[in-house]
Amino acid sequence: MGKSTGFMEYDRIPARVRDPKKRTRDWNEYSLPLPEKDLTIQAARCMDCGVPFCSVGMEIKNGVSGCPLNNLIPEWNDAVYRGEWEEALQLLLKTNNFPEFTGRVCPAPCEGACTVAISEPAVGIKSIEKEIIDYGFRSGLIKPEPPLKRTGKRIAIIGSGPAGLACADQLNKAGHYVTVFEKSDRIGGLLMYGIPTMKLEKESVTRRVNLMAAEGVEFVTGVNAGVDIKMADLKQDFDAIVLATGASKARDVNIEGRDATGIHFAVPYLTQSIKDNLENEGKQTLSAKGKKVVIIGGGDTGADCVATALRQGASSIHQFGHRGKLPELRTNQNPWPEYPHIFQMDYAHVEAEAVLGADPREYLISTVAFEKDQDGRLTGLHTIQVDHDIENHKYTEIPGTERFFEADMVLIAAGFAGATDDIFTNFNVAKTNRHTIDAAKGFYRTNEEAVFACGDARYGQSLVVTAIAEGREAAREVDFYLMDETFLP
Repeated sequence: MGKSTGFMEYDRIPARVRDPKKRTRDWNEYSLPLPEKDLTIQAARCMDCGVPFCSVGMEIKNGVSGCPLNNLIPEWNDAVYRGEWEEALQLLLKTNNFPEFTGRVCPAPCEGACTVAISEPAVGIKSIEKEIIDYGFRSGLIKPEPPLKRTGKRIAIIGSGPAGLACADQLNKAGHYVTVFEKSDRIGGLLMYGIPTMKLEKESVTRRVNLMAAEGVEFVTGVNAGVDIKMADLKQDFDAIVLATGASKARDVNIEGRDATGIHFAVPYLTQSIKDNLENEGKQTLSAKGKKVVIIGGGDTGADCVATALRQGASSIHQFGHRGKLPELRTNQNPWPEYPHIFQMDYAHVEAEAVLGADPREYLISTVAFEKDQDGRLTGLHTIQVDHDIENHKYTEIPGTERFFEADMVLIAAGFAGATDDIFTNFNVAKTNRHTIDAAKGFYRTNEEAVFACGDARYGQSLVVTAIAEGREAAREVDFYLMDETFLP
């Protein structure tokens, strides 16, 4: 695929981004398109490697390796190299309903499994994917394609995140009548209100939702299915129900002083900022302006909080992580084609370093108490350093390493503990010991007849690309359940 010797002749061309200082003055996407000549060079680096691990989505040591969607990466790389962009678009859309999302927010496990990455920097797969789909929209090649005939079957999708939307898209293509219920005021789930605008501008989400509506998918907002519409009524009106409600049960930090004013969960904080940008002319109602901010949690959501607080004008930012700093290169315990667990500067950390002068991350640190004044307002955090026993998953406090951080805003981004409790009571579905909906992968059926589950609600907190894959696979099982056969991929 591509040019047979391209991986030896050309270096990887990094994705283009806006200047980190300048981009923190607005809420626009930080990424920029690569010129076509650079994309051609990137595509030329794709090897004729025999077994394209980039396309083989699998789990190794509980981590994703390769693309969970089994994207036809070598094939569309070859098409881009030959200048056949329409062909590349057709190949991309065979496996991915929403490349405009994954091309922007996916951490690219495909690149970690790229064969070139055994000894050299991987092919810039994510950059190519993004430009293929953007070309499709820009050229007018992406148009509504409603199904030619309808089956008469009706399906309710509960939740409009990437899993719910992918499931809805596939079932609509199969000719079923699909209604997506969303309890929020806008469709998109975490695509709309979880991922900041500088990573994914909301026009991209609205554009896709409008396209699906033109193809016949019905969207209903402001309805908490299971509460506003009871499960019995849904079962009466629909032939099947798919729960794609996400894993939004936030993991709390239950320590002394937790009730102090100024402590917030990360996702509501990010949601409010996005809402303000959409509705309030950008005026931030829950703002970090002039504040000393500490973010508890070293993951992507924590990084998004860093970027948001920077744009709001925080005076200082620290991001606490329980784990140690990752190595610069793969270790023997993290061989190819596993996802590379190596040190990286996320977009938010680059911005913080540019604006505030330092990477905001603190490693192997645990918060032991919050400090508050006589009025109950947060004034800081007491912390201690920890040792991490990776093999036994244990953390041990190190005496004498206690510190105090001044803070008047804390954002808790410590991950999620599964689906919210109401999902299990309202829909009478069984749960796993991980507090997710009990529905076996490959079947996606719950203990309730005609009720299916997919995405983070079933799988647990994961990637957008994994959620899309789950939605597609669940749609296939629903189609088979309703029709006794399926032609969905």
